[in-house]
Amino acid sequence: MDIFKFAMEKEKFSEDYYRQLSKKTNNEGLSNILTMLAEEERKHFNVVQQMQQQKPQKKTETDVLGNAREIFEKMRQSTEKFSFDISELELYEKARDIEKESRQFYLEKSNEVTDPSHKEIFRKLADEEQKHFALVQRICDFVAKPQWFLENAEMYRFDDYANGVL
Repeated sequence: MDIFKFAMEKEKFSEDYYRQLSKKTNNEGLSNILTMLAEEERKHFNVVQQMQQQKPQKKTETDVLGNAREIFEKMRQSTEKFSFDISELELYEKARDIEKESRQFYLEKSNEVTDPSHKEIFRKLADEEQKHFALVQRICDFVAKPQWFLENAEMYRFDDYANGVL
């Protein structure tokens, strides 16, 4: 299978999955973060599609973590009590695993392609998927223990996860 086609299918699947998750949660903050992630996956789809069509690629880097950090801070300042059931956590864990697989896929493809610009784009996409992984891991942490998560400001620092340290 064409790696570009496969990558676009992965991105489309991820976008659809995040949109479904966004509709399932009752929490506005999480819904906003999941919608942001869906939009990120749409951007990745477009970048890969441009690569396939031999067109110049748009920028792949975003500030999804900074935007999510702001949403978590607003959630922390609200007086809302949060409660989630285990099935919702399992859905987020699946999303986290998808991001991990996507990162690995892009790293592998960056080693397979010969075009230097494609190598660079695949590496940047892998970096973006690592950021998504970090964010979805934090969502899992939040859903598992919402009050503890929001009380611990360290929990919505993304630096270590985003840089692949953890």
